Amino acid sequence: MKESASTSHARSPLPPRSVADSQSEMTELVLPNDTNPLGNLLGGRLMHFIDLVAAMAAYRHSRAYVVTASMEHIDFIAPVHVGDLVILKASVNRAFQTSMEIGVKAWVENAMAGTRRHVSSAYLTFVAIDENGRRLPVPRLVIEGADQLRRYEDAGLRRERRDHERERKRQRWAARESATTTAG
Repeated sequence: MKESASTSHARSPLPPRSVADSQSEMTELVLPNDTNPLGNLLGGRLMHFIDLVAAMAAYRHSRAYVVTASMEHIDFIAPVHVGDLVILKASVNRAFQTSMEIGVKAWVENAMAGTRRHVSSAYLTFVAIDENGRRLPVPRLVIEGADQLRRYEDAGLRRERRDHERERKRQRWAARESATTTAG
C-alpha cells in the first residue's frame, strides 16, 4: 500500500519523502557520568538522547534546520544501568505544514547477557526553520503500510488534543488576566 499523506496540509513545494528516508538510529554506551548514585541512567540524559535521535529524523525529512517544539509524551518503562547500550530509533509519524511529529523508541541491550528490552517511548514535535528562525514548509510524508498509517492517524489525534489543551489554557489565562485587571 503506497498512500501519500497529503491531506494534512497544502501541497509542499518539496518532493514527498517516505518514512524510511528519514529514519534515524543511534547507540549510546551508558557511562558513570550519565547515572545517578544507584547506577541508573538519569532520565534527563535519556531525554537528551531521545531529542538528538528525533532531531536527526526531523532534519533528514525536512532537509532544513529544526528546533524542538515539544516533547509531548515520554514513558520510562525500565531502568538503564551503567555499561548498558541504549539503542534509539526515530521515525517521522506525520508531517504537517512546518512541523513534524517524531516517534522514538529506546531499547537497552546488555551486551554481556545478550538481552534487549524496551525501556522508553516518546513523541516529539519539531519545526523546520531557516537560518533566521522563520518557519519553513516541510515535505509531505508518504505512508507505506498499515503500521505507518496507524502512526500517522494517531499523530493527528495527538495534535488535535494538544490544540484543544492549548486553547483551554489560553481561555483560562485570559479569564485570570481579566479578573486581575477588573479587581485592581
